[in-house]
Amino acid sequence: MEEEAMIQTITLPKMDGTIEDYRLVGTPTARPAAPPRFNRIAYAAAHVVSDPFRDSDPWGAPAIDWDRTMAFRHHLWSLGFKIAEAMDTAQRGLGLDWAGAQELIRRSLAEARHVPGADLACGAGTDHLAPSDARSLDDVIRAYETQMEFVEANGGRAIMMASRALARVARSADDYRAVYRRILRQAKDKVILHWLGSMFDPQLAGYWGSDSFDEALDTVISIIDENRDKVEGIKISLLDNAKEIALRKRLPEGVLCYTGDDFNYADLIEDGPDGYSHALLGIFDAVAPQASHALAALAKGDRAEFRKVLAPTVPLSRKIFEAPTQYYKAGVVFLAWLNGHQDHFTMPAGMQSARGILHYCDVFRLADQANVLDQPELALLRMENFVAVNGGR
Repeated sequence: MEEEAMIQTITLPKMDGTIEDYRLVGTPTARPAAPPRFNRIAYAAAHVVSDPFRDSDPWGAPAIDWDRTMAFRHHLWSLGFKIAEAMDTAQRGLGLDWAGAQELIRRSLAEARHVPGADLACGAGTDHLAPSDARSLDDVIRAYETQMEFVEANGGRAIMMASRALARVARSADDYRAVYRRILRQAKDKVILHWLGSMFDPQLAGYWGSDSFDEALDTVISIIDENRDKVEGIKISLLDNAKEIALRKRLPEGVLCYTGDDFNYADLIEDGPDGYSHALLGIFDAVAPQASHALAALAKGDRAEFRKVLAPTVPLSRKIFEAPTQYYKAGVVFLAWLNGHQDHFTMPAGMQSARGILHYCDVFRLADQANVLDQPELALLRMENFVAVNGGR
């Protein structure tokens, strides 16, 4: 018993400057024998794995470990998820440029063709156009066309990502309507729109032509109404469940709401008096086994099991996505490392440095308490090494 206690205990620093002996309490979540069926559409936005032994320029041209990156997608597919590919979770615009995103999209679409039931949608934006180089709406339109055409030419479906360049040059809600009208009318298949709040990307402040949520909502609904035959749904990431419900109530019949609310996803996915949301979430990258189990239980009508499994992941998600929220990718990759999906904790553009050791210690504790540590012994060993290297104790 004493040996077991030593194995399951780790010394961790706390926010108040003290040190504690933390004892693991979690139990790994069992994997399904086959990908389960859900009664919600569930996309997991997936990260990319760096290759530190080829990474000579992590800021300008980060090297990607494509084998491990694709293996992680197989992990998500095996749990029943669709994948939202080349999105901000993959560090689009914050470490992964358009050239890297093209390679990621090509590889993932090719990989999916060999996996029964595998599905994904791909982020198409304007990130190869520097916002400072955008002079007109036509510049933004051409940038969107380039990326949409690439996704479609490779056999993919598009998620129309929010555009920093459009946020810079647009002067009114009508400018947004004009750009979205032009792109959606050209789209081969139905598109998922992307409403990403400024907490995820400060350069998107005032998106849709207003800082007022109500005015922005009016603009979004008008765009969807005008282009209903080309819009599958919209992902909303404002970290405010009341705003998501307000959007959900106004969506035309047949247009889906995808929650991107990494603070309130459990409640928004479950049935309520105002309906429910489907999911397109970055946190599902980190808590995939737990989310898969919970969604499978919900599909069987077992709401108690759904809440029991998914609710404990919410405090973990709130920690990972705490302000500055755009650095949440560091926590996602940290957990991928702890859980053995990669052999190192490095990221494109060195983004592992975006959070401090105390943040990662809290992520470790909350992951354990949410049963997210899939291999506790491995996670414990790696966490001990991480604390020793980064904290010197």
